[in-house]
Amino acid sequence: MTRTPISIRRDAKQPLYEQLRDALGHQIANGALDPRLPLPSSRELASELGVSRNTVNTAYQELLAAGFIEARPRRGFFVNAEIAVPLEPPGDRERGAAVDWSEHIVRRVDSGMPEIAKVRDWQRYPYPFIAGQVATDSFPRLAWSRALRDALEKPHLHFSLRDGVDEDDPMLVEALCKHVLPSRGIEVEPDNVLITLGSQQGLDLLAHSLLGPDRTVGVENPGYLDAWHIFVRAGAAFAPIDVDDSGLIPPADLDGVDLVYLTPSHHSPTNVTLSIGRRHALLSMAERSRSLIIEDDYDSEFRYQGSPTPALKALPGSQRVVYLGTFSKFLAPGLRLGYMVAEPDLIAEVRNQRRYRVRHAAGQTQRAMALLIESGQYRRTIRRRRTDLQRKWTRLRDMLREQLDWAVNPPPGGVSIWLTGPPDLDGVELAERCLEAGVVIERGDIFFADPQANRYHVRLGFSAIDLEAIAPGVRQFAQVLSRM
Repeated sequence: MTRTPISIRRDAKQPLYEQLRDALGHQIANGALDPRLPLPSSRELASELGVSRNTVNTAYQELLAAGFIEARPRRGFFVNAEIAVPLEPPGDRERGAAVDWSEHIVRRVDSGMPEIAKVRDWQRYPYPFIAGQVATDSFPRLAWSRALRDALEKPHLHFSLRDGVDEDDPMLVEALCKHVLPSRGIEVEPDNVLITLGSQQGLDLLAHSLLGPDRTVGVENPGYLDAWHIFVRAGAAFAPIDVDDSGLIPPADLDGVDLVYLTPSHHSPTNVTLSIGRRHALLSMAERSRSLIIEDDYDSEFRYQGSPTPALKALPGSQRVVYLGTFSKFLAPGLRLGYMVAEPDLIAEVRNQRRYRVRHAAGQTQRAMALLIESGQYRRTIRRRRTDLQRKWTRLRDMLREQLDWAVNPPPGGVSIWLTGPPDLDGVELAERCLEAGVVIERGDIFFADPQANRYHVRLGFSAIDLEAIAPGVRQFAQVLSRM
């Protein structure tokens, strides 16, 4: 019998026969026992291990019942021929045969497109001008902990723990309709609302409900690259539409465009706001062409000068608009909680799509968010975060104006500042050199339909960096820039 040593511990809580059974079962599974040879007799193995024959017989009987071994008349016990592992050299057995996964994984249709790549350990750098992240000390830890705890008390416990199948937490939906959406000018009923795992899931659900190989989606250029990936994976073609200081430039018409994806409050990535005139023009075009519009309102709360422009969904004639909002941008991206507002027929279809993907967002998280909104802490957090971000935006804008040779006139909103340098600037190389100097910035070329022709753009986020680090970080950024 070829085998590895069997270790029996008499001081363990597990009975000896179970230890022996598990050890033999492990050896059989690993191919350590020669299936051509009989297992040792109960007398032989008992003597070798210093245990009783009864212990060995009990272990053998359990392995026999489990199908690991088989009894052959007048020959003894053998490894079950149906599960025997072919004998191989020890090294080959330990490594196992390599699987060529390229033979099995279906090739992604968007595999040739660039992707937004974040510096994974950005928090370790002294000057993290990174977008899409938050400073951990800005999160309302005590209020959120209290909401999570209360969500596990009656009468909330049921909704935190249940399997809602395709239903959302009714308290959260009511809180959205009553407290959150009206601030954007949107008045709707609960059957107009769906809870999502952030706006990203909302986009994915909509893409697979509304798009396909015979559909075309209009996108802002530059625009939100992750949305482009989602649309292409759904099989759709996308038509880039240029953006200027007033947002997306409306085309002559939307004929042949089935859906338009917009970030009108703060355009991603430049943060410009779509003008009210263009909003009305797009709504009229969509009605004439029977096109749909997705309004991604991911951070409308963060405007630092003037009054926020009403949501596209709040304007007359917006039945063709699907509105996406999120709690992730102002609280924390790790929460993965957002919402969708649309006509009931579409919400019903998307709800069914979501059921067979993730069912629904975690019950406790939904109920905790509802309690946070009802307590008033939601609004207080928004006000505090807006004040904090306004200070950072002002500091970053002023320092960039002081240190750079070109004009810096960012729109008064969002959580990043978009910079367009001289045409000979290589933003890709700049981002790499900045990282070597401890400054995290983001290249801007990938947000364009033609990245190679737009390498002179970069983005500096300010939501995650400390206020005190902005000035020295910009100076370091300017030093790297001057050396180029």
